[in-house]
Amino acid sequence: MEVLRGDSTVPTVSLAVVVPAAALYAQAASARLPPGLGRLAALLPVIAFFAAVPLIFSSSILRFVAGFFLGWLGTFKLALLAAARGPLDPALPAVPFLFTALFPVKLITTNNNRPASTTTTTTTSSTSGGGSFVSLLHLYRYMDTLHVYLRYTVYCLHLYLLLDLLIPCTALLGRLVLGMELEPQFDRPYLASSLREFWGRRWNLMVSAVLRAAVYDPVRSLAAGRNKNNKEVAAAASFLVSGVMHEAMACYLLLRPPTGEMVAFFLLHCAFCLVEDRCVRMWRAMGWPAPPRVVTFLGLAAFMAVTMFWLFLPPVCRDGGEEMLRAEWAAVPAFFLGAAQKLLPRYVLYMLFTCFVDESSSLDLTTLDSLKVLGFPCAGLDERQRVHQV
Repeated sequence: MEVLRGDSTVPTVSLAVVVPAAALYAQAASARLPPGLGRLAALLPVIAFFAAVPLIFSSSILRFVAGFFLGWLGTFKLALLAAARGPLDPALPAVPFLFTALFPVKLITTNNNRPASTTTTTTTSSTSGGGSFVSLLHLYRYMDTLHVYLRYTVYCLHLYLLLDLLIPCTALLGRLVLGMELEPQFDRPYLASSLREFWGRRWNLMVSAVLRAAVYDPVRSLAAGRNKNNKEVAAAASFLVSGVMHEAMACYLLLRPPTGEMVAFFLLHCAFCLVEDRCVRMWRAMGWPAPPRVVTFLGLAAFMAVTMFWLFLPPVCRDGGEEMLRAEWAAVPAFFLGAAQKLLPRYVLYMLFTCFVDESSSLDLTTLDSLKVLGFPCAGLDERQRVHQV
């Protein structure tokens, strides 16, 4: 699986230097210029650069990840920085500023008196999410035998597990390297029982926070004196911008022009959120008891499934997109295995492996054969296994 586009002249190592350098320039310029048009003009080259970086990658997976990290959240954070809003602050130390600018995170300083549960939760989430993600990849070999709606269901789970794996791992990195904690980005979205709860309080909270600061709050302030329904106008603007940015993510992923279907998806969800809010108010005004949570959950699940299968997934899966993405995901395990073998000497991997093998442990022959195929020196393990069997 190639990482960079064949006609690209930007090596991976150079990219890893240039992107942080651009973020540091944004920090330095923001520290010297007051919020306003002057700071925005100084940051516009970095915003344009962040939007273009994902196009360097030939891998659709890496284009999507870089598009989400830099093309969407990175550009929005820099635009908010121009107005002295959002999670970025030029007064931050360089490393926390880089971490916050380049990753979909919002970091908070660790409180020594606070129970150290965040690391455990993050590690558990990463481990369980990683296991589920790997299991889902194994299911891809049988995708041709599944009904289209079952395949769409698998893709929805895949998207959630991908995000829920990337962000907790980023949180763990921030905790270990910077001594900082990451605010939670998902709050068990599978427990939501209403659209407003799903989008506002459970799903991808970093995106919700950025959209609130960049779109919802400014639009609501502008509409406050002109429209009594300023909350609804601000919500509609936020959903519209979210739809546009999801179209951009699809463009990064497939290198195709937008179709408008994802914008329609989010505008439809906005309309139902507003209707849902009015119905809840009327329901409460009537003094009726709240419907059982299982009923509202099933209604939400049905609505999400219909709209996802109708508007969200087809523009990604049609015209060979589904087959291309499945083929690329099938190459992911081999890609990471090859990268690990190149980046780490074999004896380091061997020592890491043997650190977890007790002297009395029994290693099955399949494990030994797999290690030999990977090129590990397994003579000692072979002898240990032979003695153990005797």
